[in-house]
Amino acid sequence: MVDEMYIRGVEVNYYFVCKTKLWLFSHNVNLERESDIVKLGKLVHKEFYQRERKDVQIGPIAIDVVRKGNELEIQEVKKAKSMEKADIFQMLYYLFYLSNLGISAKGRITYPKSKEVVNVELDEEKSKDLEKILREIDELKRKKEMPKPVRKKHCRKCAYFEFCFSG
Repeated sequence: MVDEMYIRGVEVNYYFVCKTKLWLFSHNVNLERESDIVKLGKLVHKEFYQRERKDVQIGPIAIDVVRKGNELEIQEVKKAKSMEKADIFQMLYYLFYLSNLGISAKGRITYPKSKEVVNVELDEEKSKDLEKILREIDELKRKKEMPKPVRKKHCRKCAYFEFCFSG
């Protein structure tokens, strides 16, 4: 069994985006601090939820927004919907992590650019899928060698692009 306490939400996201990026990030090769795209995403996040309780850290997960009402709702804001599957599984991981702490919540992903909202709920089938994904992430992080980069259409915008494909 994987101890999900050591897997960060962004690693679940990267699992779907790029295994090389996930491995590099998990080995403390963080090239995103200088990325203009990452800076834009942080600005969108900051502006979109001005009045909400933001950036709640619980163990390895960092939730953009937490709203209390009849039911706890956690929210993420994403710049674009191009990586929707990765975004959904990141949210599912947050819900899974909280449920393992005995906290029931629902999730909501907002895409301000397209003015779309995706509601996310964790069920038994998605929990099983997530457990398998977490095992695979754990195995990938433990590997000594970086996975060979696979060029995809979104690679050009990635902070790791030159690291992966120069030379």
